[in-house]
Amino acid sequence: QVRLLESGGGLVQPGESLTLSCAASGSVFTIKAMGWYRQAPGKQRELVAEAFTEGTTVYADSVKGRFTISRDNAANTVYLQMNSLKLEDTAHYRCNLVELGWPDEYEYWGQGIQVTVST
Repeated sequence: QVRLLESGGGLVQPGESLTLSCAASGSVFTIKAMGWYRQAPGKQRELVAEAFTEGTTVYADSVKGRFTISRDNAANTVYLQMNSLKLEDTAHYRCNLVELGWPDEYEYWGQGIQVTVST
């Protein structure tokens, strides 16, 4: 089983920065991608950013230019550098790992960490 340990959340003011970290431990076959999702009250869960092992990254339009996702493949760790945080970024953030399998892919989730942007 794969476990995801997240850290880095907290309370910040608009315009400030936070970095989220997520480290995977345990047995994993082949990691396809690691990323971050978030869910705010009254809204559906959305993909924030995802980094594929082959090298590509995807971002939600709302965070492009402000957030940067990166991977340390040797440590099975994904980071999300969040700059210029806005009130709208307040959400419960969860780390996600997609593992290649046969015939199906497998997903693992962290417990999640709260990011609150408030004056």
